[in-house]
Amino acid sequence: MRFLYLASQSPRRRQLLDQIGVQHQLLLPDAHEDAEALEAERPGESPHHYVRRVTLAKWEAARDRLQRRQAQGDLLDAPILCADTTVALGSQILGKPTDAADAARILRLLSGQTHRVLTAVVVDGQMLVSDSAVTWRELTDDEILRYVASGEPMGKAGAYAIQSQAAAWMSRMEGSYSAVMGLPLFETAELLRPLGWSFG
Repeated sequence: MRFLYLASQSPRRRQLLDQIGVQHQLLLPDAHEDAEALEAERPGESPHHYVRRVTLAKWEAARDRLQRRQAQGDLLDAPILCADTTVALGSQILGKPTDAADAARILRLLSGQTHRVLTAVVVDGQMLVSDSAVTWRELTDDEILRYVASGEPMGKAGAYAIQSQAAAWMSRMEGSYSAVMGLPLFETAELLRPLGWSFG
């Protein structure tokens, strides 16, 4: 059966691949790998350049990981899919919050503003990037603090997940809902179709 390796711990990406019928197995980092280091920003880096660089670095690390594991055992050969989502307000990259106070700071920045959500996806070294615009209404401090207290912002670029209660803050979106969730399904299908997948 045709399948791919998903080099991501995101349950949302697994759910989205399931939605379009793509069989997949996880290819997660080894204990000695510092996956978080790949997401470190570089001075003066634009959000678009950042998301492309990080996604490609994740894919290259996953390719090396697969080769190591194949040399040690009998893992099958299959395409590798990596993705990364970046939230940007103007030229400012709003990454994963470091703690609750940082999450509240990020949410206050996004309140009443239009921000961009860039999600890059790489399959076998080929990349496409989805660029969406999301507009939020003004948030109250109470809303922000309750959302932070829920724990939902932690581990999320921009300190929120669109499939959570934060969806009630979105007054407008232009682009791809699935990309804001973490995996642009149109772009993913475009990358997989030449490899033999069919959809619909």
